[in-house]
Amino acid sequence: MSELGPSPLTAGDPQLSVAQAREAIRQVLRPITDIEPVALTHGLGRVLAADLVSPIDVPAHDNSAMDGYAFDGAALAGDGPLQLQSVGTVYAGAPFAGRVLPRQCLRIMTGAVMPAGCDTVVPQELCLADGAWVTIAAGVVRAGENRRRRGEDLARGGVALVAGRVLRPADLGLAASLGFETLTVRRRLRVALFSTGNELRAPGQSLEPGCIYDSNRYSLSAALQRLGVEVIDLGLVRDDPAALRATFERAVAEADAVLTSGGVSVGEADYTRQLLAEMGDVAFWKVAMRPGRPFAFGPLRGPGGSAWLFALPGNPVAALVTFYAFAREALLALAGARVEPLVTLSARCSTPIRKRPGRTEFQRGIVERAADGGWQVRPTGSQGAGILRSLVEANALVVLGHEQSSVAAGDAVEVWLFDALN
Repeated sequence: MSELGPSPLTAGDPQLSVAQAREAIRQVLRPITDIEPVALTHGLGRVLAADLVSPIDVPAHDNSAMDGYAFDGAALAGDGPLQLQSVGTVYAGAPFAGRVLPRQCLRIMTGAVMPAGCDTVVPQELCLADGAWVTIAAGVVRAGENRRRRGEDLARGGVALVAGRVLRPADLGLAASLGFETLTVRRRLRVALFSTGNELRAPGQSLEPGCIYDSNRYSLSAALQRLGVEVIDLGLVRDDPAALRATFERAVAEADAVLTSGGVSVGEADYTRQLLAEMGDVAFWKVAMRPGRPFAFGPLRGPGGSAWLFALPGNPVAALVTFYAFAREALLALAGARVEPLVTLSARCSTPIRKRPGRTEFQRGIVERAADGGWQVRPTGSQGAGILRSLVEANALVVLGHEQSSVAAGDAVEVWLFDALN
């Protein structure tokens, strides 16, 4: 289970801004500490548990940066062309055993170890070879060029990858180049997920009058999978005290965090709040945002363990936006990842947007290149919290800040690209 820190802001706190809510969550979270080894082939998306220190110099020897001829750069002291005698060829993986003398050169391939007596490589296309003689025109190369020095990429004992890094394809290639077969990573964060509501039905079930299909569990499960966490799907739970208690107790016994949708709005069943009060110190916040506003967060404890609760609104768009605004970075922090600032883009808004100061608004938008090469964004139409189609059509969220007022056509706005939200 995750380590539970001090309690967050309480339910008695006033309405919070998005920034205040994010900071309150950040201050209390502690990452999981369990670690495990994984093979390189299974390392993608895992969180590195300790700095990866290079056991070797990279490159291990001075070597050629390209195909050409290696020679002593001191021979370039004259003003005219330079003529050298070629005395052999050296390939990558087969170092030259002898020494190249002044006024001699050696045909060399990319990555081959620089022979003794050589410090410069002239690209093959910049010289003229005639039998055993190579002529280098004046000014085409300087002494010391086209040589990669030992350890210039990474010195032995240097940190190749920093702890907390979420491993990417290039990281695994770097680890392999250093000779590592396995990496020490944090175990996967376990997140229990369920939806609440008597009106919800699973896809495939019959849809009675007044009922709707549960979409939140599927969109949120997909968002969790992109974070590389282990998802524990607990399904649909009716608004029933016994069923909710049993589900929450199972969730805290099996997971580090619990993600729910529905049951946090004003007017929801009182027993939900009573149950969460009995199991922990969950704060029901009103966040100054649209869509979203109702959000509950805090520690839960049960007979089998403890976990952090992130209770999201039930409206489909509000649930996903609130996940991106609060749960995404929090779960990465719990997983032990170094949370980098979210990549944002400034784009010109193609249409005016009405907005009153005092809350953060997240509008669905489509970012595309403008005729002048810059970025522009246009809203996807109706921005209702239950209109999931508008979120499907979008490729970004337009973020209108807490103190921001209405936007005129042509004004620059901040956008979160969906592809940057992992």
